[in-house]
Amino acid sequence: MSKLLPNIQGPADLKTFTDAELTQLAQEMRDELVRVLSLRPAHFASNLGVVELCLALHLTFDFSKDRLIWDTGHQIYPHKLITGRYGRFETMRTKGGLMGYPNPNESEYDLFMTGHAGCAASTTLGLKLGDEMMGRPERHSVAVVGDGAFPSGIVFEALNNSGHLKRKHLVILNDNQMSICPRIGALASTLDRARLTNFYQDSKKQVRSLLSQLPLLGGVATHAFDQVRDAAKALLSGGMLFEELGFHYVGPIDGHDLPTLRHWLNHVKDYPGPVLLHVLTVKGKGVPQASDDPVTYHTPPVFEQVGPDHTIVSLKKGGSKAYTDVVSATIHEMMNEDPRVSVITAAMCQGNKLEKVRADYPTRFFDVAICESHAVAFAAGIAKAGARPICNIYSTFLQRGFDQIFQEVALQNLPVVFTLDRSGLTGPDGPTHHGCFDIAYMRLFPNMVVMAPGDELDIAPMLRFAVANTASPTSMRYPKAGLEKVERNAQRVELGQAEVLEWGTDAVILAFGTLLPSCVKATEKLKAEGLEVGVVNARFAKPLDRTTVLKAIEEATVVVTVEEGTLEGGFGSAVLECANAAGVDSRNVVRLGIPDRFIEHAERNELLADLGLNADGIANTIRQALQKRSAAFDHKAFAAK
Repeated sequence: MSKLLPNIQGPADLKTFTDAELTQLAQEMRDELVRVLSLRPAHFASNLGVVELCLALHLTFDFSKDRLIWDTGHQIYPHKLITGRYGRFETMRTKGGLMGYPNPNESEYDLFMTGHAGCAASTTLGLKLGDEMMGRPERHSVAVVGDGAFPSGIVFEALNNSGHLKRKHLVILNDNQMSICPRIGALASTLDRARLTNFYQDSKKQVRSLLSQLPLLGGVATHAFDQVRDAAKALLSGGMLFEELGFHYVGPIDGHDLPTLRHWLNHVKDYPGPVLLHVLTVKGKGVPQASDDPVTYHTPPVFEQVGPDHTIVSLKKGGSKAYTDVVSATIHEMMNEDPRVSVITAAMCQGNKLEKVRADYPTRFFDVAICESHAVAFAAGIAKAGARPICNIYSTFLQRGFDQIFQEVALQNLPVVFTLDRSGLTGPDGPTHHGCFDIAYMRLFPNMVVMAPGDELDIAPMLRFAVANTASPTSMRYPKAGLEKVERNAQRVELGQAEVLEWGTDAVILAFGTLLPSCVKATEKLKAEGLEVGVVNARFAKPLDRTTVLKAIEEATVVVTVEEGTLEGGFGSAVLECANAAGVDSRNVVRLGIPDRFIEHAERNELLADLGLNADGIANTIRQALQKRSAAFDHKAFAAK
């Protein structure tokens, strides 16, 4: 039972605690993290690793005025515990409860929703300059950036600009040697070398100490002096890269030693220019299994039994297979069959369930770290050389590669396959992760084919069709959800061809994506009421099956488009554009999808029900539309008399 946590109304209360009490508080915070994971899945290992860092930051700065952004935001839980949200902590990731990421609507201490990685250095630099312009130059600005996020191109864009502006700006590199999976890349190797040093001061001081003992004189000696200086900086510290970017590098320091953290934060607090503080932490600190296996315990299943000293006795067994499982298995099969096929992911090997692909085909599996723009341009190069790359990236994260989709892929008309995991509503991950926009942003581009499987039976044939399509780039979206299927003899996947499951004259549902089973259930409800309702598995948003779409609009009293994506520019919009281009009256078309607002977090089924995208909601929409059309015809008949 927590004794100190319930008494914390805000970070100022921390300053009344003794060192011993702060140690106890850190333990209580970890206890609370374990307790929440016994209720529901949530981010875990990353939060265990930043408990002391969180406390040290709030003890050093006043973030009711100063600025703090956590990057990525899934390490926000300790921060929430000490910023007045302990009493609601057990509501984490539930409908109406606390969000699993920073949320400015919850607290003044959360400045941005940071669901992805790499932007904190830019936004904190912007906050610093904005505060100066608004007459608040005394405010500090701090970004905490994980080493997994650090390879993001935008991080170095920010560091480059910050080094040029030379403002007081603190970037903390939280180095736990992990992204979600173990980090990769040249920068990771550089940081690993930095871990080997025993020097806990910046490289410049070390170099000055060494060079003061060198008996060098004259012009030649000066040149030698410069060479030795540069070599010594490289030898003594891993921070030379950051020094060259204009940052005062300090570290690496122990991120779990609270007194040491406080000492160095106070040391760099008032440095007049940009500072990079390199902090070493352990992902999963305090829970043996989590520190030993931070990949599994990044977002583990619910804890069924917890033993003493936070030993996890057992995890809740996993549920049924998901769409991601079928996609990854199909990718593996195609890589076995065709040596030209490769797969690219952006630090989401585990999320995309590509571990077996990575193990069996290491020369054709490419994890490029959290660098989606590079991933897309990289895939374009592979495709240009004649190979068949699959870009396997979450829908919401692929948005970062928008310009490369345009410039390097669509404009060149290269056959890159985009498999967009987590499309639609991602449930408790909330608005930072909902993949609402890919239908709209993908169908903008000339040459792009935009597909979505209707159910489990469509996945493998559709993915094989995409890889075989060498004429253009192809996008295929699928949700973070358990598998469903409509029992039928599924028709062959052909470019721009919808699959008509059943026709109806009262209503026809045009379903784009894996809400197809819900649409079929809705038709069953309505047919039991005597209505003739058909359902079409659209399969393609681009090119659209114009023949089937126009036939539905012309023959059915009501046509309902259903998609798990934004209504603005989505599949329903494509249907209306098709009718408009053909000069067909489309007033009988009703669109169902995600409205023009950001959707909060809750279980996916809860969100679908709220938005009228479950079977009952779809059926109700059709009933209401038929009643409206009937009333309109009755009114016209009465007016004619």
